[in-house]
Amino acid sequence: MSKVLPYAVQDVHYDNAKFRHRSFFKVITQALLTSGMRRDCGTCSTGKFLALLMVAGLTYLMVSHRSSINYTSDGLVKDIAKGGDKLIREGAIESLKNLWRRAPRLPPRLSPGESQNGTLEWVNRRDRVKAAFVHAWKGYRSYAMGYDELMPMSKRGVDGLGGLGATIVDSLDTAIIMGLDDVIEEAGTWIEKNLPERIREKGQVNLFETTIRVLGGLLSAFHLSGGQRGTATNWGALNVVKGPKPEVYLETAKNIADRLLSAFTSSPTAVPFSDVVLRDRSAHPAPDGLSSTSEVSTLQLEFCYLSNISGDPKYGLEGMKVLQHLRSLPKVEGLVPIYISPHSGQFSGDNIRLGSRGDSYYEYLLKVWLQHGESRDNVKYLHSMYEDAMKGVRHLLVQRSVPKGLVFVGELPSGSKGAFSPKMDHLVCFLPGTLALGATKGRTKKKAVEDNMMTMDDFQNLKLAEELAKTCYEMYSVTSTGLSPEIAYFRTEGNTEDGLSGGNKSSEYVDDIIIKHPDRHNLLRPETVESLFVLHRITEDPKYREWGWQIFQAFEKYTKVESGGYSSLDDVTTLPPSKRDKMETFFLGETLKYLYLLFGENNILPLDKFVFNTEAHPFPIDWTSKQA
Repeated sequence: MSKVLPYAVQDVHYDNAKFRHRSFFKVITQALLTSGMRRDCGTCSTGKFLALLMVAGLTYLMVSHRSSINYTSDGLVKDIAKGGDKLIREGAIESLKNLWRRAPRLPPRLSPGESQNGTLEWVNRRDRVKAAFVHAWKGYRSYAMGYDELMPMSKRGVDGLGGLGATIVDSLDTAIIMGLDDVIEEAGTWIEKNLPERIREKGQVNLFETTIRVLGGLLSAFHLSGGQRGTATNWGALNVVKGPKPEVYLETAKNIADRLLSAFTSSPTAVPFSDVVLRDRSAHPAPDGLSSTSEVSTLQLEFCYLSNISGDPKYGLEGMKVLQHLRSLPKVEGLVPIYISPHSGQFSGDNIRLGSRGDSYYEYLLKVWLQHGESRDNVKYLHSMYEDAMKGVRHLLVQRSVPKGLVFVGELPSGSKGAFSPKMDHLVCFLPGTLALGATKGRTKKKAVEDNMMTMDDFQNLKLAEELAKTCYEMYSVTSTGLSPEIAYFRTEGNTEDGLSGGNKSSEYVDDIIIKHPDRHNLLRPETVESLFVLHRITEDPKYREWGWQIFQAFEKYTKVESGGYSSLDDVTTLPPSKRDKMETFFLGETLKYLYLLFGENNILPLDKFVFNTEAHPFPIDWTSKQA
């Protein structure tokens, strides 16, 4: 027995014939018989019958009036009279048709709050993020223009990243994506006029930070502003991008990359030194002689893309030598220690974690493989290394908290034979997004399943991604401010420290998450909203947008500085929280960018056509380079 729908559809048998010409007699007949007349003809049609008589009478009068027209010998006037007569007759008949014809059924209309790509509510929230970026830029421009970072409380700038105007370069592609022409022109003009000179004159910079923020920002700006116009995939821009020509960004990128190459060429092994002196084109190791594993393995997206667009293979070749070397080193179920020596080329120590100094090694295994597009088979070993590592994560690092069972990723400070630590940096919250990206290769889950693209490991990784994303969100909601600490510990059977909650007693997970006093600061980090963005694109689950909105509101409430900019916090568990006088470049370059994309349309920078570097700078997947 068929179910009765709650809202009956009246015109199930829709008559397309009613849009075709029919005789007057047929109009009358069908009108009298139509099911739309809900009463007996004798009781409900009197008004229509009288109206019919009236129209018929008027038609007769207008037609008969023809005989009273005095035609002149002017043929033109006669033609007009004939045409007018015809129009009158046809108009009368059409009036009769319209009287008895029901209006055609129109397609459903969206409510005033809806659009094709989402609700007006999310458009408004996206615009709120844009306004936050403008406010952050206002503070930087007013008090720190040309410095690396803004100190919003002191209203001054500070150079902590080599004095290359890092906030300007890191923020530029966010402004391009948001369509902020004034900011684009201001930032682009500063880069064109000032950055080449600074590159020539400045001293020591960190290879990793300069690559991901400055080089990455320049390369992304090159593409998004119209570079590779003949081959670039449409990234969803609505307008022509203002500012300098794309070649300005490319030439500046080559200028700085040529100097950064000394970190590779000065090292006795494939592992580059950590520090570069730009003006001397020289490099040296860190004071302790070691490099971070994540630092040496998080350069390849940038250097490979530069080779692709410049036509010079030297950049990609040097970068890929590092990953090829790491491939040959021993690992623990795909996992690696967080330090490596450029002198010996070997890992140093046993500390394994996916937080600081380890995180983006795993991220770039996947993303460099994705980036290679049609030449992906040349770097298939990277995908194998990634898959092995994720199996190792699931086996060795994933546990559940008590009493509520949050899934988290811990650490092995002394390697696989040592004790497990239930410590999880906020930095680890990049992992849900990476796992989801690896599971579907940037497509939606629905599309990947339909195309039979996902393996059992992919399904497991996507499930883990969703569980970890919830944990990362709860690291925010468990605190008094609604903002995450830099580091959290999770209560397990062997870890039961008391008195270290996040302060939000209404949180279901207040007893699962432990926040120690040295770890209670918040640096405006992007990793959680990055993963929410990726998971929303892939699963199409609206809860990730809702979580992101809650996080954004907390940033607005507790970190906004009225004079301009946003500030880090000292303690997210107390109200009101004291501010830490620093606005990191990644707040504009990553955090606000990912929030804006989370609330925007899915056709902007689609994940199967673009790959984001670890600083959220998007590069296209559209090449056939054989560099690897």
